[in-house]
Amino acid sequence: MKTKLIYSAAAAVLVLAAVLSWFILRPSERQLIEIVQDGTVLQQIDLSRAENQVIRIGSPDGSSYNLVCIENGTVRISEAACPDQTCVHMGVLRSDSLPIVCLPNRLVVRFAEDSQ
Repeated sequence: MKTKLIYSAAAAVLVLAAVLSWFILRPSERQLIEIVQDGTVLQQIDLSRAENQVIRIGSPDGSSYNLVCIENGTVRISEAACPDQTCVHMGVLRSDSLPIVCLPNRLVVRFAEDSQ
């Protein structure tokens, strides 16, 4: 009896995790992104119209930088002068719920909120 209860609880947790992952990681349909540093929007870019480009964003104190790469309608951080490189390893921005963040340089690349 205990074994069935344990298996049922484990199955419920797995289903819940799958549903939550789908909501959090589902691809965004938005095309407008924002590059934000220290809470200030530096740029808004429409990925559906953007040319392939690399944008260098310096850190607030000027000691570091990030390279934001816009390529074929996607955006990612291709290079960063920060110690952990988490922002580079995050890859392409896909989800409204999971922005690309560089904490040392106080940079966020995210899909823009609806302006309705």
